[in-house]
Amino acid sequence: MGVLGDAWTWLVTGSNWSGEGGIWTRLTEHLYVSGVALGIACLIALPVAFLLGHLGKGGALAVNVSNIGRAVPVFAVLAIFMVSPLRSAGYVPTIVALVLFAVPPLLTNAYVGMREVDRAVVEAARGMGMSGPQLFLRVELPLAYPLVMTGLRSAAVQVVATASIAAMVGQGGLGRIITAGFNTYDTAQVVAGAVLVALLALVVEGALVLLGRVCSPLRKSA
Repeated sequence: MGVLGDAWTWLVTGSNWSGEGGIWTRLTEHLYVSGVALGIACLIALPVAFLLGHLGKGGALAVNVSNIGRAVPVFAVLAIFMVSPLRSAGYVPTIVALVLFAVPPLLTNAYVGMREVDRAVVEAARGMGMSGPQLFLRVELPLAYPLVMTGLRSAAVQVVATASIAAMVGQGGLGRIITAGFNTYDTAQVVAGAVLVALLALVVEGALVLLGRVCSPLRKSA
């Protein structure tokens, strides 16, 4: 049948979906870690990007500092945390590492989106008497929205894909299926785990594309 056929057989075997180490359990763990990390990254990156983009100051420095997270390997961060007092803090090391990885695309895209808003439109809005908050909510944010959502999709896909590496330090998630396959020399299981991660990333991106269209402020105002 070949490796792909064996992987398909593994995926459609009911016993692989149930139990403590089954696919449903690992999927739940993966979504939990990814969702918490992405949520925290949004709470950190987006307010900073919106504020600096609105003020037009300090953005370049903030973007460069946040990009440090891209330069540091996620596995190295996990390894450091696993030999620190945080090693017994559950998913905290994994979440911290993923937050560092997710902040750069969120902050960069949101800041650039804010700064690329046509200055003539901004000045016209000010001339109409709009306050700072009104200008942000009614003009800058709607026009920056496409780039903000692009950053969110990029960060989400990266987090979902990278969360698999948590299994290398004994954490949960779909990566555990892959590492278990390596440990037992089960190539079909390794491929099946990789397929699950790839499919989850595609589903998450598709869901965010749909969400972006439904929630678009420009669509609502049309």
